[in-house]
Amino acid sequence: MTQLTRVPLADQAADVLLARIRSGEWALGARLPGETTLAPQLGVGRSTVREAIRQLAGRGILDSRQGSGVYVTALDAPEDWEQVLRRADIVTVIEARTAIEVEAAALAATRRTPSDLRAIRRALEARTVAGQSVEEHVDADMAFHRTIVVAAHNEVLTELFDGFVPRVRRAMVDMLRIRPVADAHADQDAHAAVVEAIGDRMPDAASRATRAHLDALKSGFA
Repeated sequence: MTQLTRVPLADQAADVLLARIRSGEWALGARLPGETTLAPQLGVGRSTVREAIRQLAGRGILDSRQGSGVYVTALDAPEDWEQVLRRADIVTVIEARTAIEVEAAALAATRRTPSDLRAIRRALEARTVAGQSVEEHVDADMAFHRTIVVAAHNEVLTELFDGFVPRVRRAMVDMLRIRPVADAHADQDAHAAVVEAIGDRMPDAASRATRAHLDALKSGFA
């Protein structure tokens, strides 16, 4: 049974249904189980299942026939241009983040004060307990990364980061909706590695850990 925990749930439910169709669970022309069966399997309400089916019907994968049921009419669908463009924007933003944050992490490891380090660690902890919504997670993540940029004590880097935040936030929200974090613990560990390197005043390790994290994000969309 696949449980869905991130919003929007209808998008996630549609993705799970499409994955099950692609895996061969339902053949071309097969009738899907009813909403009362699918809803508990997905861990969502019947209205969410209906919206997911509507989305897949709009993409030509399902056909909802009144009085008969929902049938598989295609086994896959080409990626739409909107999603292609969103992916391109995400890659562009991650590349810009890399340019700013890798250098900021190295400088922070050299210049951070005890107060800076406390702020970074508090932000890391806040990121750990951030709410379940994509937006809350992204806001906590951006706040964490900003503490590192501030700890670099370079006003230009801070101004660049702050000016860039609105677009970063939009891209990161899109990214997590397209491809949710597969392993939240590994993701948090990657951020903790950056903090540890900054705390130990190891600029090379801090920049490597930051680059590795951002490269891993980019690899899913490049």
